[in-house]
Amino acid sequence: MSGPLAGVRIVELAGIGPGPMTAMLLADMGATVLRVERREAADLGVKRPLKFNLLLRSRDAIALDLKDPQAIELVLELVAGADALIEGFRPGVTERLGLGPHACLARNPKLVYGRMTGWGQTGPLAQAAGHDINYAALSGALHLIGRRGQPPSIPPVLVGDMGGGATFLAMGVLAAIIAARTSGQGQVVDAAIVDGAASLATAIAGLHAAGQWKAKRGSNLLDSGAPFYDVYACSDGRWISIGPIEARFHALLLERLGLPRDAFGASHLDQAAWPEARVAFERIFKTRTRDAWCALLEGSDVCFAPVLDFDEAARHPHLRARQTYIEVEGVSQPAPAPRFSRTPSAPPTPPRAPSGVHALAGWLDAARCAHWAASGTLGA
Repeated sequence: MSGPLAGVRIVELAGIGPGPMTAMLLADMGATVLRVERREAADLGVKRPLKFNLLLRSRDAIALDLKDPQAIELVLELVAGADALIEGFRPGVTERLGLGPHACLARNPKLVYGRMTGWGQTGPLAQAAGHDINYAALSGALHLIGRRGQPPSIPPVLVGDMGGGATFLAMGVLAAIIAARTSGQGQVVDAAIVDGAASLATAIAGLHAAGQWKAKRGSNLLDSGAPFYDVYACSDGRWISIGPIEARFHALLLERLGLPRDAFGASHLDQAAWPEARVAFERIFKTRTRDAWCALLEGSDVCFAPVLDFDEAARHPHLRARQTYIEVEGVSQPAPAPRFSRTPSAPPTPPRAPSGVHALAGWLDAARCAHWAASGTLGA
């Protein structure tokens, strides 16, 4: 493995959504992650070939029945040599299995025990079921997203599971590993998606506290309220985005559109002129195709970008130059991020099915691998 986390070892108790995303982020940066799958796959209502389950890339896996005491002992052996364990069960489940923080830290006092839940380990909702939409809703983040007079818009698992969940658990686990290497003591990381989603909205919370953010959606500078921070339809039915908040950038937009600098008053921040400006922008942007607007505006300080789908994004010259999207065994996918100058991340490897004792190499010595191979504990 290569990357800044080369040498870091993490046990992943497999779950859905943000847990695998956390493991992927750490594996992308070079950590050796071993995924512990169930002997029988959970039915999540989504069927697809393994190679398209991109959150499982770049790591090995084993399959265990965690109700089997022998399987629990194997996980504890792995924990003894790990820097961290991550799990995404409801509060109390791993304790009942014999894999809770107390049992794991007894085997490895320096272990970081990362816990991913929707509502957190404590609080009245801790034991309730939920999904991304619910955590974003309760945090206040979902209320922010949408247009004037319309219901809240649902950003697919970006604000909750992946933004508020996976990225915060990954950050918390890495911070706790640094602390453990300094102090010699591990700890539990309680990563609640609802907490992370709330944290993502910190800047807006500050504006709200200052009385500078209206509760009504589509009424503010950054939520489609401002005509110069929005998306517009083009003559071919495709869309472009503009965001020239600063006065000099806004002036350049007006110049490129053939409008006078004071077309909508002395200041583009004067909300009284926003309806007139919106009507003008809607009319003007519908006069050309999206590609024509790209030719005129892209790369300038107008703060412009076309709205692309996945296939178009992978072909865009800027993203191609940066290799933001890569292809792994025929499957297009986002490349590891961020990037490191001295310890670059290796290209991802395809998602792997549980591989039995072969996945234990490097974790346990030959004798223990042979023991577990003969035990019948490892499943497919």
